[in-house]
Amino acid sequence: MDLMIVEDEPRLRHNLAYNIPWEEHGIEVVGAAASGEEAIDMFRLKKPDFVLLDIQMPGMSGLELAKWIRSEDQMVKMIVLSGHDNFQFAQEALEIGISKYLLKPAGDAEIMEAILAAADELRRQLDEMHNQTLLQQKWTQHLPHLREMFLYDLLQGKCSSWEIYERSKDIMLDMSMPRLYCIAIADADPLPEGNTRFTANDTSLLQFSVKCIAKESFEDYADWIISAPDGGTAIIFSTEIRSEDTFKEELLASKLLHQVNASTGKLLTVIKECLKLTASAGISSCSKDPEELSELYGQAKEALQKRMLYGNHIAVTYHDKFENDKKSQVQPAIEKQLDIAIETGNREKTSEIFNELWHTVMDELDSVDQVYEGVFYFSTLFVRLIQQKGCSIKDVAADDMKYMQNLQTFATKEQLRECLIRILDRFLATLACKRGAAGHKMVEAVLLLVEEKIEEEVTLHSVAEQLYINSSYLSRLFKKETGKSFSAYVLERKMETAKKALLEGAKVYDAAASTGYRDVSYFTKVFRKYWGITPGEAAKKHS
Repeated sequence: MDLMIVEDEPRLRHNLAYNIPWEEHGIEVVGAAASGEEAIDMFRLKKPDFVLLDIQMPGMSGLELAKWIRSEDQMVKMIVLSGHDNFQFAQEALEIGISKYLLKPAGDAEIMEAILAAADELRRQLDEMHNQTLLQQKWTQHLPHLREMFLYDLLQGKCSSWEIYERSKDIMLDMSMPRLYCIAIADADPLPEGNTRFTANDTSLLQFSVKCIAKESFEDYADWIISAPDGGTAIIFSTEIRSEDTFKEELLASKLLHQVNASTGKLLTVIKECLKLTASAGISSCSKDPEELSELYGQAKEALQKRMLYGNHIAVTYHDKFENDKKSQVQPAIEKQLDIAIETGNREKTSEIFNELWHTVMDELDSVDQVYEGVFYFSTLFVRLIQQKGCSIKDVAADDMKYMQNLQTFATKEQLRECLIRILDRFLATLACKRGAAGHKMVEAVLLLVEEKIEEEVTLHSVAEQLYINSSYLSRLFKKETGKSFSAYVLERKMETAKKALLEGAKVYDAAASTGYRDVSYFTKVFRKYWGITPGEAAKKHS
C-alpha cells in the first residue's frame, strides 16, 4: 500500500520518509510534500492509500488539505501529526474522518501502529466493497453487452474508421471528440505452487473477479473496462484534448501515463488484498487515434509478457524508446501459439508447440511433392517469424543458411526437423539478447539521470516518472541489470562524489550540497556510516 507524507519541516519530513522501516510492513512511501499546495499536485499524481500530514503549515493548513483530500477520495486514510494539544483541532479532524490524531513528538512505533491500524481498516472496507460488488454484478442488460462487443472488436482491429464513429454513437460511446488514449491489461498471475484455494479450473472465475475489482477501482478514472480478447482485463483510459492543448500533446500524454501508472499500481494492490493472489499489468503508450487502439492493445500485451522476465505482481509500461521488436500478424491458431511461446522466451513451450505443428503438417505426407510442400511451408514460416521480430535471417540461420537458400538440400524430413530446431534455439537466444539490450538501454538512461541530478534528492519514483515507466518494474530491471538496488547505487554514487570533492579540497558543507544533502549534520552521519570516517577527517587527508 502507498503512503504520502506532508510535513513542512525538512528534517522531520526526511526522517518520516526514510528512517521508519515502512517496506517491512508492505508500505511504500510514494511522495513527501513540504506544503499543502505541493501535496495536492502529488496526491493527484500518486493516488496514495494513506496520508500522514502535519496540522500547522505555512499556506494551506493540514485540516484544509484533509478536507480537500476527503472530497477527492473517500477511501484514503489520513493520520494527523500535530504539535498542539488543541481540542478544536482534534474535533475538526474527527469530523473530517481522520483515522488518528498524534501529538508531536510521536515515536516511530506509535506512527507505524497508527498506519497499520488504518491499513487494517482499509482492507476491511475493500473486502466489504468487493463482496458487495460480486453480489450485485448482473449481465442482463443489453447495452453493456453491445458496448463490450464493440470494444472487443476495436481492440482486435476489426473496425474500420467509419464503423468506429457510427457504432460508437449507436451505443452512446461517442468517439468523435478528440481524445488521447492509453490501454492497460491486468491479469491474475499464474497460481503459486502449494496453492489450495484455487485450481486451474478457476481461471475464468479469477479473471471475472479481476474485472469486477477493476470496474470498482476505476469507476472515476477509466473510460471502459472489458474482458481482453487474449485473456485478462483491458482498461481503456482517455483524456480530452482541448483546443488549448493542441500544442501540448506530449505533456498531456506524459500526464496521462503518470495517472495510468499510479492507478494501475493501486489496482494490483487492491487485487492482492481482495483475492490473496497477485496480478500483473501491461501499459501501452498513448495515441489520439481510435483506429490505433488495437496497436495500443498489442503494446500492452507485449508489456504484460515481461512478467516472465521480472516476476509477478508488477506493472510494466511499454516504452518504444527502448523496445525494438516488431509486431506479429494474425496467424492460424497453432502458429499463433508458437509465436507467443517464442515471444515470451519459453523454451519448453516453444519446443512442445513446434513438435505439435511438425506432426500436424508432416506426419500425414505420403508423396515426395507433399514433403517438398511441407519443407517450403516451414521455411516460409520461420522466415516470417524471424522477420516479424526484427531479426536478421542470416544471423539467426547462421551455418544453416545454405539449407534455407536451397530447399532441395534436405534429403530427409528428419534432417529438416533437426535444422529447424537449431534455428529455433538460435532464434530464442537472439531474442533474449534483444530483450536484455532494451533493458540495458533503459538502465543506461537511469544511470545518466542519476549523474545529472547528483546534486538533488534522487529517488526511484522521480526517475521512473521522467522515463514514464512503472517504478516497481524499473526497480526490478535495475536490480537485474546492475546487481544492486537503485537506492544502494544512488548512495554509492553520492558518497563517492562527496569523498572525491573533499579530497580535492572542498569544504564539508560544499560536498554535502553538491550531493543533494541540505542538512550537513545528516550528511556527516551518512558519510561516516558509509566510509567509517567523518567528512572532516576525509578533508584533512587532502591537506
